[in-house]
Amino acid sequence: MIAGWVLFDGSCGFCRTWVEYWAQTLRRRGFEIAPLQETWVRERLGGLSDDELLSDLRLLLGDGRQLRGADAYRFVMRRIWWTYPIYLLSVIPILRGAFDWGYRTFADNRYHLSRSCRVPDRQ
Repeated sequence: MIAGWVLFDGSCGFCRTWVEYWAQTLRRRGFEIAPLQETWVRERLGGLSDDELLSDLRLLLGDGRQLRGADAYRFVMRRIWWTYPIYLLSVIPILRGAFDWGYRTFADNRYHLSRSCRVPDRQ
């Protein structure tokens, strides 16, 4: 049974490489991966603009719930025993803000990071 789908920006080289690297770990926990650009994803997420759709990593759960950004990371980290300590740190009030800021900073600059790390974007 599929617990959900980790949905990522397939045009971002860093995002694509990172999610594909973790695909086996995610699949063992019941999560499949798919680019946000796929037609079925766009339809399932319901008419979001491209800017809104691609602004965050998203998690689409089997029951239809959706999480995005840092909350999607927290949801998955809570289910992997060796990332559980990071999850615990990410929910402590003062560190929650730092985790959310770190995620947002990364998400807003991911294309620059892809270019700096010479990870090719998908054309």
